[in-house]
Amino acid sequence: MNGSDVAALAPLLALTCGALLTLLAVAVHRAHGVALGGALVTLVAAAVCLPVAAAHPGPVGFLLVSDALALYFQGLIVASGLATVLLAHRYLAGRAEQREEFYILVLLAALGAGVLAAARHFASFFLGLETLSVGLYGLIGYLRDERRAIEAGLKYLVLAAAASAFLLFGMALVYAVLGTLDLDRMADALAGAHGDGLLLAAGMGLVLVGIGFKLALVPFHMWTPDVYVGAPAPVTAFVATASKGAVFAVLLRFYHGLSVPGLPGLFTLLTLIALASMLAGNLLALLQHNVKRILAYSSIAHLGYALTALLAGGAAGYAAVGFYLAAYTVTILGAFGVVTVLSGSDREAEDLQDFRGLFWRRPWLAAVMTGCLLSLAGIPVTAGFVAKYQVLAAGVGASVWLLVLVLAVSSAIGLYYYLRIVVAMLSPVPDAALETDPPAVAGPGPAAGLALLVLALVLLWLGVFPAPLQSLAALAAAGLPGLLGQP
Repeated sequence: MNGSDVAALAPLLALTCGALLTLLAVAVHRAHGVALGGALVTLVAAAVCLPVAAAHPGPVGFLLVSDALALYFQGLIVASGLATVLLAHRYLAGRAEQREEFYILVLLAALGAGVLAAARHFASFFLGLETLSVGLYGLIGYLRDERRAIEAGLKYLVLAAAASAFLLFGMALVYAVLGTLDLDRMADALAGAHGDGLLLAAGMGLVLVGIGFKLALVPFHMWTPDVYVGAPAPVTAFVATASKGAVFAVLLRFYHGLSVPGLPGLFTLLTLIALASMLAGNLLALLQHNVKRILAYSSIAHLGYALTALLAGGAAGYAAVGFYLAAYTVTILGAFGVVTVLSGSDREAEDLQDFRGLFWRRPWLAAVMTGCLLSLAGIPVTAGFVAKYQVLAAGVGASVWLLVLVLAVSSAIGLYYYLRIVVAMLSPVPDAALETDPPAVAGPGPAAGLALLVLALVLLWLGVFPAPLQSLAALAAAGLPGLLGQP
């Protein structure tokens, strides 16, 4: 490894060194502030290293690549990590759990997600995925005194292990047919492959099962509502953003490399998954009264929207994927951030009743939550509107009419359950109820308040002036092999 390789891996090295130093600091002196400071410094250092890595593009060995796509998604992962640790500070301060290990686990999970974003080989894909998963196991079940947190952690552990088994077996079958695990070489190997079509199809299908589980796409979505409800609110925000964004980066490379005439069933299979995810996610959310469950089923539908842009293909479709996931990341972090701030030490604010009259009790938090919900619904002057417009434009340009039609219809369905939460926040409450603020009684705290303020401003900025992020997403998409110069 030379100096150029070290510079290309600078964001990942910053996360690795920062996690180790924070662990050592906590071992010497256990203090909540020290752990928070170590995590913040590490994530800021990783963000500063992104331009350094951008100046040294190209493959790093045979496992990783430092290109515009990897750095774009690593930026989203670092941003998600920063928001998560800021939101978690006050949330953990009122709880009896040991707080310091939380930040170390976030850094570990961010490192695994960053490796996923840069993976160009099935080996690095699996190593990154398992590093991410190990961090998430601990984070999801972090509140050891809460039964549902332990239940959520065990469910995620068991199902993630099963998904990893499918993934490994699928990789083995793909290697048996193509003779390579390199994502860049698979297209050439596929073009020269003869026979064993059934074996290859089985291998690809098993790999998609593993990816589908991590993205919570239908029919691999059943874990999502239980894990979202059982996990601490800041962890749910991280799982819904950084985890899924990193896996989608791998899916983008995987699909682009194999979207060739030799594998026509891949498009059909992913189309069915996208259609089922959009419809099932929105329809199931209609039945929920728990805000975290509503957002869980909503996330299933939103990943279906992103999959629509992926299936549209080309530079326009892939750029739409990048912008959509960025807008989704900002929006969902804001929504779960409000849930985090409203949560008390005894329970979380997750029922619709907890949001009733919020506009009259905490107007600023209600305004942030309303903006996030309207963005998820795709209302103008929000990031979600621009993101959905790009997906629709890419779908129309690629003539994937069925996907476009279902996206439009399912988005209209989603508007109903988002507005249910807004109506609850606007509902009047008795005067006696204004004197209390269940379940939380304290303010958001400076760290969480800063995170929510930045997220709200970015949400509006992307809805009014999206051009800079659109350019970054287009640049990231253009870095994929053979895409430069395509419309």
